[in-house]
Amino acid sequence: MRAIVFDQFSVRPQLRDIAAPTTPAAGVVIDVEATGVCRSDHHAWSGHDATIDLPHVPGHELVGRIASVGVGVEEFRIGQRVTVPFVCGCGTCRWCLSGNAQVCPEQTQPGFTHLGSWADQVVIHHADANLVAVPEELPAAAVVGLGCRFATAFHGLRARAQLSAGETVAVFGCGGVGLSAIMIARALGAQVVAIDIAEAGLESARTLGAGRTVNASGLSPDELSAEVVAQFSDDCPDGVDVTVDALGRADTIRAAIGALAPLGRHVQIGLLPEEPVIDVPRVIALELSVLGSHGMAAADYPGLVELVVAGRLRPQELVTKVIGLDEAPEAMEAMSVPAVTAGMTIIDLGR
Repeated sequence: MRAIVFDQFSVRPQLRDIAAPTTPAAGVVIDVEATGVCRSDHHAWSGHDATIDLPHVPGHELVGRIASVGVGVEEFRIGQRVTVPFVCGCGTCRWCLSGNAQVCPEQTQPGFTHLGSWADQVVIHHADANLVAVPEELPAAAVVGLGCRFATAFHGLRARAQLSAGETVAVFGCGGVGLSAIMIARALGAQVVAIDIAEAGLESARTLGAGRTVNASGLSPDELSAEVVAQFSDDCPDGVDVTVDALGRADTIRAAIGALAPLGRHVQIGLLPEEPVIDVPRVIALELSVLGSHGMAAADYPGLVELVVAGRLRPQELVTKVIGLDEAPEAMEAMSVPAVTAGMTIIDLGR
């Protein structure tokens, strides 16, 4: 099969013919229809993930059809159209059995723990616990992002922060995850303010549902907190209900926690290179909640898919570029340079 392969970190990957995968006992092989180009793929290629063995195939956001099923797979069949969360559980531990496979100690991740979806085919382990059936009518562009950025944002806002309609949300960072969080917050009926230093990102945020935006350029964390609170001062003078850090910076986390109202909830999605300093006295005094979101279990996908089928959430609006597999090496290298425009690139395996 065709696959994008890299033998060294940070060296341009290549399109090659490699051996097609064999089907694991409890898993499946999927013919990839389309797959996403995600910042996490770039981190893996750059050598920032200790789970990567070389040579490697990136890719963890995907939609496709089951090509073969292993012995023991009962819930899925050959030819079925599916997607999968980027964190796949073992299906048998207490975390998986409670519906929390995203924190499974024995998790697997295509594109990280094993070869990924920038290829004609990809293996998914423990299929019954991890596959998600996809309606035929949904375009690939509406499905690919559900594997990572939209799932992480949805889980963070609905399951972790328990966001309710009418509440206020401040999203720090208007990249892929941040824009997904904005779209999901609006779909859930919240009021949203988006924060970034790039006007292109803020413009995308406005287009995708943010009612207010703040350009953080030149603002200290305390000044940024005050500016965010001011956006809702007429209705919520004490601060916002939920903040999301989709960037992964110590200063944005400080600003986000500083903008929360009493009993507010902060959702941390952005990964950080080092441990940040959190204003713990404020967390204690206002009884704030600091919550992490790391993907989402397949068990929680029906609610997300329902929003897409109903048209309340349109992930395809985040897609700004569709490329073929032969263009993927260039797309990987391009992520080394800060993006001028916000949006999502997907790889169409049929091009």
